[in-house]
Amino acid sequence: MASRSLVIGPTFEEMLHPWTIPAGIRQHAQRMRTEDPMDPINLFNITWRTPDDSIAYLLLPKEFTGVEAPIAVLYSRDFPTGSHKVGAAYAVLVEKELTGEVDPARHTLVWPSTGNYGIGGAWVGCRMQFDSLVILPELMSTERFKIVRGYGARLVLTPGCESNVKEIYDKCKELVAADPERVRVLNQFEVFGNYRFHYFVTGSTILELAAELCRLGVGEGTVAAYCSAMGSAGTIGAGDKLKQVSPQTLVVGLEPIQCPTLIHNGYGGHDIQGIGDKHVTWIHNVMNMDAMMAIDDVECKQGLQLLLESPGPEILAQRYGVPADALSRMQGIFGISGVCNVLGAIKTAKYYNLGPKDLVVTVCTDARDRYESVMRSLAETYGPMDETEAAVRFVSIFRRQKTDWVQEGDRATRLRWHHLKYYTWVEQHGKDVRELDAQLSLEYWAAHQQRVAEVDRLILGSRS
Repeated sequence: MASRSLVIGPTFEEMLHPWTIPAGIRQHAQRMRTEDPMDPINLFNITWRTPDDSIAYLLLPKEFTGVEAPIAVLYSRDFPTGSHKVGAAYAVLVEKELTGEVDPARHTLVWPSTGNYGIGGAWVGCRMQFDSLVILPELMSTERFKIVRGYGARLVLTPGCESNVKEIYDKCKELVAADPERVRVLNQFEVFGNYRFHYFVTGSTILELAAELCRLGVGEGTVAAYCSAMGSAGTIGAGDKLKQVSPQTLVVGLEPIQCPTLIHNGYGGHDIQGIGDKHVTWIHNVMNMDAMMAIDDVECKQGLQLLLESPGPEILAQRYGVPADALSRMQGIFGISGVCNVLGAIKTAKYYNLGPKDLVVTVCTDARDRYESVMRSLAETYGPMDETEAAVRFVSIFRRQKTDWVQEGDRATRLRWHHLKYYTWVEQHGKDVRELDAQLSLEYWAAHQQRVAEVDRLILGSRS
């Protein structure tokens, strides 16, 4: 294969603060955001900030959440693929490219995923001139398959649904065995570029959001609680950054009731696409988690349908006083996992009795464009949503979100969560048990966090 020049995008610092990108590059990237979303220059649009440098967030109205604690949602609709997972995919690939582990002239990249990371890998990999292959479970939404192919990647489907990750791993091993010289697997569940993106970019953005909201009279400049569902456990890594600044910040992980792996060593299929993958990931610092909560996947899907389809929005506005402008914005930023995260934030505010000064932050990981087929199947399963059903859903799912399915993280519980890694990573994937033991120390995670600066130096050096 002919040699190819490397395509390199932003540093971690530039993803956090896009105004630090060289002016000519940024202007070009902002223009191509709409003119040609497939242009590789859009790598420089990987950020939680909008073109005017404001943070992409929504403060949810109290009429909607029903709790006194303010709940702020970072949303990733404006990332190049419509999901923040493109940032994790880029961070993983650029690091491996600059350290010589992968080469676009020689290697095929395999992106194991249950959704948005695969989409991110398809977009990033193909923009950076790699032959890319995405592995997804066959029961994911059809929209995901269309997007992956549209970005230029090939697609392999494995048996099962969101929680069938072992089947994905088996396919990865099969592909590597068939062509070990060419195939390189970029496994989001174990590679620390994913963790570093969220630790530094997502975590630091949340800290800046807390300070901004404080200036507006919301909260006290710190984060009382950060809630995130775990798929790869990349996003929840932002909690490590938050705790370094405010040790009292609660980090709350979320998983499906239908697959409560950490809470009950449980298993099962579910349909909160992007979370609950039936194992504890290698990059998940469970020793920093204060609680695990489980959320019902049916409530997440029905809650999204309530927001998106008539008469849901009308009932929310007219009967319960949810501001119309907030509803309009919510319709544009929520997907199924976003509803899950918000339900977790409401549950957290209730369980910990958080008040008007206690800021809760969570994330909307994608939007409705991934779920039109899911919404259609929901109507077929449960029937049409009339006004009575819409009101019942709002009250039962959001206003009366229960505080059951909560497991607090004392040291013994955290150790149990940690020990669950052994079966996947040491027994099945050949990780060194000594490294598993090392993950119990803060120094282990600090060493991975410090590599952010090293990667930034490599990126800047590649430009000279």
